[in-house]
Amino acid sequence: MLIAPSATLHVLNPATGEPVCEHPIASPDEVRAAVLRAKAAQLRWAALPVAHRVEVLRRFQSLLAERKREVAETITAEAGKPIVEALLTEVIVALDAARFCREHARGVMAEREVPHSNPAVMAKRARLVPEPIGVIGIISPWNYPFSIPATETLAALVTGNAVVLKPSELTPNSALKLRDLLHEAGVPGDVFQVVLGEGATGAALLAAPVDKIIFTGSVATGKRVAMACAERLIPCVLELGGKDAMIVLDDADVDLASSAAVWGGLVNAGQTCISVERCYVHRSLQDEFLAACARKIAGLRVGSGAESDTDIGPLISPRQLEIVEAQVEDARASGAHVACGGRRLEVLGPQFYAPTLLTDVTHSMRVMREETFGPVLPVMSFDTGEQAIALANDSEFGLAASVWGRDRQRAEHVARRIEAGAVMVNDLISQFAISEAPHGGVKSSGIGRTHGLLGMQEMVRPKYIDIDLLPRMKKLWWYGYGDRFTAQMEGFTDMLFGSTLRTRLSGAVRSAAALWRKRM
Repeated sequence: MLIAPSATLHVLNPATGEPVCEHPIASPDEVRAAVLRAKAAQLRWAALPVAHRVEVLRRFQSLLAERKREVAETITAEAGKPIVEALLTEVIVALDAARFCREHARGVMAEREVPHSNPAVMAKRARLVPEPIGVIGIISPWNYPFSIPATETLAALVTGNAVVLKPSELTPNSALKLRDLLHEAGVPGDVFQVVLGEGATGAALLAAPVDKIIFTGSVATGKRVAMACAERLIPCVLELGGKDAMIVLDDADVDLASSAAVWGGLVNAGQTCISVERCYVHRSLQDEFLAACARKIAGLRVGSGAESDTDIGPLISPRQLEIVEAQVEDARASGAHVACGGRRLEVLGPQFYAPTLLTDVTHSMRVMREETFGPVLPVMSFDTGEQAIALANDSEFGLAASVWGRDRQRAEHVARRIEAGAVMVNDLISQFAISEAPHGGVKSSGIGRTHGLLGMQEMVRPKYIDIDLLPRMKKLWWYGYGDRFTAQMEGFTDMLFGSTLRTRLSGAVRSAAALWRKRM
């Protein structure tokens, strides 16, 4: 619940620039109050049986499936992507995440026995007990404003946590739609809350007494988030930038690989953290590959995402358009060839950019080193597999990558040497839609994982509980030290870790008397 607004958030349609809605911005005091309410509510939520929370997710899944078009239209109105992409990459991803979390919640929250092998502690029985962390603060981005916070939120809720979500100021309605569906499904109002605002609101959430932060966004902001979490000694998961490489080996199917490159580089107008931002093609295939890409890009329809025949929508903001335009112009000035696109499409609206194919690019160009987040596909040739691997790894980022070739064993060998959190062979991006697959990167692409069992385990902390079965017996290692006990412990060490059977037997004899020694 947001009260006493201190400012107003104005949401614009990126395709038209027209206002979509206004929302009050939460003040720092309101953010803190939301977290405190979540802390109180989380205790009651965690005390419920896992089966109850699983049932709530089942109801959420049912409601989302029924209202898929309504949710997709909400996403398109503020993010600009085609409705079909909103369905495929947002709604269906969230639906499958609900399915996955329901199926695995009991296993993740199940207690596990911890066996003891050391004979000194054989009279103990121990268990590892997973517990919810508490209140999870989620700061989510604008490019996938429904599926990213939904997958993280569902994993947090089913494991007994409360969530306070701060969505991007550019796409708040998708988060509010998620909130409404979860509340209707049975999540208590204070267990899942949405606080709206800009950077100051995110900073207020970091300063509030949350127990963990999950952040998706830029490297620069991610570093500030990590520093804030370090100051409070709370954990965080950071999913940051990407500059994903696509490697097309000399035995690849050119028609297949070129279609993948066009879709993988331009989906959501290229505003995808795991989109193709660097494409490396074997020199023997380069001409055929570039011709196929140019032909396919020329056939794409650019326009409002609300139109059913649109392939590529607008960029999210004028600032993002300027970033894309600056990188393309830098590449052009440095010798790159613009095979197609490379210009604004102002006749369509203020934030449209033509899908662009760049050739003759090098790693000295910004477009090959900095995250672009726009409808640009830069293509560079290579001569050997070793060179392709070196080029792919020559980046500060390591989120995802793909390798293409008919020889699957050879392609897999290349994939294993790519420095990235996920590498697909003969496919790309769809790992985000595979709920079982963990999502996250290496190097500047972040730390930690969301999605999959690893993502669910990020939402719990293990508690070790040990019960002694001989409670009336003083422990062997308690006070009553001396020369004899030191010798006995040397024998005990030999019994456990001696290099020969004779040493171990001798140690057992020398240490046996410790069982009857006098302890304090």
